Amino acid sequence: MWNRLKQNKLFGFGVAGAGVMALCCFTPALVLLFAAVGISSLMGAWLDFILLPGLVFFLCLAVFALMRRSKRKAATMQSPS
Repeated sequence: MWNRLKQNKLFGFGVAGAGVMALCCFTPALVLLFAAVGISSLMGAWLDFILLPGLVFFLCLAVFALMRRSKRKAATMQSPS
């Protein structure tokens, strides 16, 4: 029971993080936020060096959680009960 809840949290964290990173990568949401706060000079090329690897990391995390879930489900299906 505990492992299932932990895996669901891991998958949810991966999907939520990928969603936030995608929102910031593909829309000007982060640009507008930085401009409103007054730190828009931090943007530029540096922003892509943070957001794109972050997006890849969270997508890999979600895929990893799905793979663990499917392996565990296959193991419970094969075990005699």
